Amino acid sequence: MLKLFDKCPACGGPIIISECKCENCNLVMRAEFQPGPFSILSADQLTFVRVFLRARGNLSEVEKVLGVSYPTIRNKLDEINSTLDRVEMAPETNTSKSAGTSASAGTSANELRRAILQQVSAGSLSLTDALQQLKGLQGGK
Repeated sequence: MLKLFDKCPACGGPIIISECKCENCNLVMRAEFQPGPFSILSADQLTFVRVFLRARGNLSEVEKVLGVSYPTIRNKLDEINSTLDRVEMAPETNTSKSAGTSASAGTSANELRRAILQQVSAGSLSLTDALQQLKGLQGGK
């Protein structure tokens, strides 16, 4: 499987993922998803993050596993933080929308669907809750 692109390989523009598929049940979800912030990290940076997390942030353990000095670890953390700081996050969506919200004046059902999918993409809403909210929108048609 390919690593997600953080930019278009042809023009350098932002990437929008338009389809996700479950390998187990073949469920296909089509929407506009943005790559996660960690998709821009290099393989080396991702390896460091994995080691750091497995060591539960214990820098002495990270030193042992990677065979590098404390200043090297600190520099790598600074590098990763700088890389992640450059990621422009999508504007926050209104997370106070409750299940079953129907389109109201000035807000179309499509806008509500998009907001729900953005919340799923951002990890602030579970897929189960999103499906319930989307069912509520269909009932409100």
